[in-house]
Amino acid sequence: MPFSQLGLSAPLVRAVADQNYAAPTPIQAAAIPAALRGGDVRASAQTGSGKTAAFVLPILQQLSANRRESGRFVRALILVPTRELAAQIGEATRRYARYLPDPIKTLVVYGGVSINPQMMALGGGADIIVATPGRLLDLIDHKAVSLAAVSTLVLDEADRLLALGFTEELGRITALLPATRQSLFFSATFPPAVAALADELLRQPTRIEIAAEVTTAPAIVERAIEVDARQRTQLLRHLVEENAWTRVLVFVATKYATEHVAEKLRRAGIDVSALHGELSQGARTEALANFKATKIRVLVATDLAARGLDIDHLPVVVNYDLPRSAVDYVHRIGRTGRAGESGLAVNFISAETHAHFQVIEKRNGLTVAREQIAGFEPESTEVPAPRVTGTGGVKGKRKSKKDKLREAAGQALPNPPVRGDRPVEPVVSRALVAEPKEFFPWAQRVMVGRRTM
Repeated sequence: MPFSQLGLSAPLVRAVADQNYAAPTPIQAAAIPAALRGGDVRASAQTGSGKTAAFVLPILQQLSANRRESGRFVRALILVPTRELAAQIGEATRRYARYLPDPIKTLVVYGGVSINPQMMALGGGADIIVATPGRLLDLIDHKAVSLAAVSTLVLDEADRLLALGFTEELGRITALLPATRQSLFFSATFPPAVAALADELLRQPTRIEIAAEVTTAPAIVERAIEVDARQRTQLLRHLVEENAWTRVLVFVATKYATEHVAEKLRRAGIDVSALHGELSQGARTEALANFKATKIRVLVATDLAARGLDIDHLPVVVNYDLPRSAVDYVHRIGRTGRAGESGLAVNFISAETHAHFQVIEKRNGLTVAREQIAGFEPESTEVPAPRVTGTGGVKGKRKSKKDKLREAAGQALPNPPVRGDRPVEPVVSRALVAEPKEFFPWAQRVMVGRRTM
């Protein structure tokens, strides 16, 4: 079925043709007609399935048919979990709207940058706002925008919105929306909290479920390389140079690891940048833009880059650290092998993570052969036994610092008070536990790891 048969106007079909979309993806074919009918939509589809066009194209068609009211109003609100995804959706919206007879004012607002230019841009309102929840609330508090005229609400990557702690912000925002509106709800997964939010926001929605195996690219070749954790960076450098990879997206578990791995690669002469949530927005935007423009060869990122980001012609993804869940694994490797291209996903497997990767395989219905690279063979593939030292004891059996302080406080009382026939346990305040030596000199003697003065 071509886009022209989904009910879209000629200007929108022309804009889609400019993007070289051969035919609608399954989520687009199901969601666009449902959204054009004006009803609510609850859609489950993986990242990379074409969700952006599935909700942006119907919104543009509806807005182009009605004039916008004057004032600080917004007609369509798209809420997303990350700044990068907000910028990407805003860019896509402008591309799709280029041939519409009347211009559509689309604004992208997120934190990490000055709020003043965003407040100025909102003068006279906007047709579409793509926003992260926190910055939108800042603008509302500054009376820069009103949600009273919103006709369509979109929650994209709803599970990530909740996972990142936006539950309270979403509640405040939805309370400001008109009771009568269209709501489009897109999420890769529907755990209980996400399902409860959908039930609260949607009214008799059209339910769309696109199976993961349909939307994840089958052209992705997956490899699992066994390597000791301490040799991962050297192996990564070897693979990049040996295979002449032009661009590689490397996923690690922590913000610290992004900088640590990037610095080691940089010392080896590889053009690399780090991407994580602690960077300024300018640094994040520059790193991603340089990677997309092939100005850098390797981008080392946290899961900030795992959802929604569309990086054209990305040949390789490396899981330096394995993701926490099987779902996150699909999102990560979905950055490569897009738009019908082939891709490669490389996983580093150590003895400690072997069992975890088996869980990922089982839940995604995968079987990935283990391999080893000459010169980087692991010392052992057996899971090491938990290390128990002679002085550490067993977790859960040792006395805590608070318990030791209570004992010391009781010993310091010459005549402990009695209630009935039992001594009253001395009360140790939070301040005493934090800095006991400021209250009782003898407390210094019971603090673990501190010298007696």
